[in-house]
Amino acid sequence: MRNLILFSLIATLSFALEKDYQTKLCNQLKGKMEYRLHDGSRVDCLTDKYAIEVDFSKKWKEAIGQALYYGVETNKQPAIAIITNGHDDNNLRKLEAVTMKYNIKVFYIKE
Repeated sequence: MRNLILFSLIATLSFALEKDYQTKLCNQLKGKMEYRLHDGSRVDCLTDKYAIEVDFSKKWKEAIGQALYYGVETNKQPAIAIITNGHDDNNLRKLEAVTMKYNIKVFYIKE
């Protein structure tokens, strides 16, 4: 039970931090936060040009799928704002290989 509580606290802390990065980026880009799509899913930040998914580097695979979907649904260029701690080179290399091939814009956010 103690492990479950600790996991819940860590997950909550990560979510709050992700939201902070999302808010800061979206404000800087003058975008709309949590833009709701017809199916109920939400784009983290929608600008005039980009549909942006904000996520930590360990979730790079999920971020690609979400960004591509949001781009299709909004008719904007898909983008990912990836939160990096500087020790995740392997994840970033994989992310960059896919984003270059599929023309997904990447914003790097230092954790």
